[in-house]
Amino acid sequence: MTNKIYFIANWKMYGHRTSANSIKNVIRLAKSKKYKHLKLIYCPPYTLIDKFVQKTQNSNISIGAQDCSDKNGYGAFTGNVSAFQLKNIGSKYVILGHSGKRLDGDTNKKINQKIKNALNQNLKIILCIGETLKEKNKKKTIDVIKKQLKDTLIGINSIKNIIIAYEPVWSIGTGVIPENKILQKNIDLISNHLRRRFKYGKIDIIYGGSVNPNNIKDLNKINNLKGFLIGSASQNQNKFIDIVRKTIN
Repeated sequence: MTNKIYFIANWKMYGHRTSANSIKNVIRLAKSKKYKHLKLIYCPPYTLIDKFVQKTQNSNISIGAQDCSDKNGYGAFTGNVSAFQLKNIGSKYVILGHSGKRLDGDTNKKINQKIKNALNQNLKIILCIGETLKEKNKKKTIDVIKKQLKDTLIGINSIKNIIIAYEPVWSIGTGVIPENKILQKNIDLISNHLRRRFKYGKIDIIYGGSVNPNNIKDLNKINNLKGFLIGSASQNQNKFIDIVRKTIN
C-alpha cells in the first residue's frame, strides 16, 4: 500500500439515488493540495457504487464495496455480487469480514475465499477483524484476533494489497471505544503477527468502531495506526471532514 492516511467511509445500508450529491464538500477537500497525502475511500451500498464512481471520477477519492461473493465471475447465484462485477463497475476496494457479515453467516473460510476472489480481480481488501463483548469479557481477544488473521489469510502470499481494520464488535455503534493502552496493545499484536508471517516491511492497520469527531484526536495518538474505518459519522460530510481535519491538524 502507500504511506497515505486512510479515511474509509462505510455507509452500510444507507443512501438513495441522489446521495452521491451529498459529498460535494468532501470532493472539494480531496482536490486541495493540503489533503493530497490522504486516501479517502467511500463504500456505499451496491446500488450506489456506479453513481459514486461517476461523481468522484475527477478527484482522488476511491470507491469500494461493502462485500463481495465467495463465488467468482458470473453464475446462477441469486443475490450475489462477484468481485469481477465490482471491478467492472469501478470499485477499487472491498470491505470483507465485517462483523455484520459474520453475523449473517460468513465464516473465516468463506472470508478467505472472498479475499482470494477480490485479489484475483486486483481489488484492494479492507479486512475487518475484532472480538465480541463476550469474547472480550472472557479475555479471548488475543486468541480471536490471531485465529481470524490465520484463517482468513490462508493461501495469501502477500499483505501489500490488504488493509487490516481492527474493529471490536462491541464498539460498533455503541459510542464506546477501547482505552488507548488496550488499543495500542492490540494494534501492536496485529502488526507483529503479520510481520512474522509475511516478512513484509509495511503493514497498514486502521481502526473502526464508533469513530467520530469527538474521539478522533485520542484515537490518533495510537502508534502505527494508518487510518480509520468510519461508519455513521461518514454519512454526514461535515462530520467526515471534521474527522479528517482533526486527524492531520
